[in-house]
Amino acid sequence: MTVTLITGANKGIGFETARQLLELGHVVYVGARDVERGEKAAAALGARFVQLDVTDDASVNGALAAIGSAEGRLDVLVHNAGVLGNDGVDGPAALRVFDTNAVGIVRVTEAALALLRRSSNPTVVTVSSSAGSFWAVNNPDRPEFQLPLSLYSASKAAATMLTVQYAKSQPGIKFNAVEPGTTATDMTAAFGIGRSPEESARTVVRLATLDVDGPTGTFQDETGVLPW
Repeated sequence: MTVTLITGANKGIGFETARQLLELGHVVYVGARDVERGEKAAAALGARFVQLDVTDDASVNGALAAIGSAEGRLDVLVHNAGVLGNDGVDGPAALRVFDTNAVGIVRVTEAALALLRRSSNPTVVTVSSSAGSFWAVNNPDRPEFQLPLSLYSASKAAATMLTVQYAKSQPGIKFNAVEPGTTATDMTAAFGIGRSPEESARTVVRLATLDVDGPTGTFQDETGVLPW
């Protein structure tokens, strides 16, 4: 059985990714800050719940310790937790957005490395965004060109770079970042845009189910590798 942890999995793309991976036979841990919402989501899916706040070291370490105790390893880690950061631009807002969208990746990855190394096919997927891509935000034909979210975009650029750097420093583990496509979730409700989480989760699932010799250090959407 493939053991998978998904952060921020109580709703949206994370929830749908969990559902699709469960259908493929994975043992899925739904990571969520809120215990009530996380337990409700896990029960609805038939998954396992672990309390996990990516901005809290003790929470992260406790979650990975619990998975290690129960499973002995981690095969797939999906960094899905994120915030939009559309409440204005100032120092506190920047710290909050980067703490969740970028520093959280470091916290969870570092806590998970020992368990990932016990896997025969360790895989890490970062749900990033082309909003953090020079190519996309400077292309008038792309939706990111008009996106007024500087902190979100900058934090997603950091998330993609962290993915690349982990791929280089951890050659035994596959690390890839994904642009899931503009998706209708709680985060994008104010913009009234996006496709279904089910459709966007398919690319996350594809990268979460790579063969042992699959790619690493890439940034992809459903069409393949993207410029960045």
